[in-house]
Amino acid sequence: MASKLETLKANLEAAFGGRLVSITESVGELTIVVKAADYLEITKRLRDDRTLGFEQLIDLCGVDYQSYGEGTYEGLRFAAVLHLLSVSNNWRLRVRVFAPDDDMPIVPSVVDIWNSANWYEREAFDLYGLVFEGHPDLRRILTDYGFIGHPFRKDFPLSGYVEMRYDPEEKRVVYQPVTIEPREVTPRVIREDRYGGLKH
Repeated sequence: MASKLETLKANLEAAFGGRLVSITESVGELTIVVKAADYLEITKRLRDDRTLGFEQLIDLCGVDYQSYGEGTYEGLRFAAVLHLLSVSNNWRLRVRVFAPDDDMPIVPSVVDIWNSANWYEREAFDLYGLVFEGHPDLRRILTDYGFIGHPFRKDFPLSGYVEMRYDPEEKRVVYQPVTIEPREVTPRVIREDRYGGLKH
């Protein structure tokens, strides 16, 4: 008898054939990679096809692969990753879609398929700059009004660009350029044999 994972994999291959960029298994869960052009059609079928039955989107996040694999990665930079749950079939699936343009990362919104994607897509837009085409209200959700940049991008400075403080003379919060000197944080390596009372 086939395991649930084998059944799901067979159902995915039967439903989508060669339209999946890849299908992999890791830590007891399948991950499929789909092209941005096929993304909406595939996700709609993942929900509606009873052999798949993914009624719930339980998470969606952005990913920046700029420094992935210690700089050896040469693929597209930005992706949206969905975590789906089928209550009726008792299985999970991870779906990854890469934005085809690194300079203006755009992927379709799945809010019309799973309305739970709404705030997740706003978060990915805010933190990574991923634009979800067709989203009904794509605006920042975590950063401050007027915030410049996307703080989870790998090229965003750790200290940011501006800092805010309360100015007692103006009696309001003011923004000013960051006064922290950028520095590289290097972990301390301890090579003492008996450091902390440990014996080697």
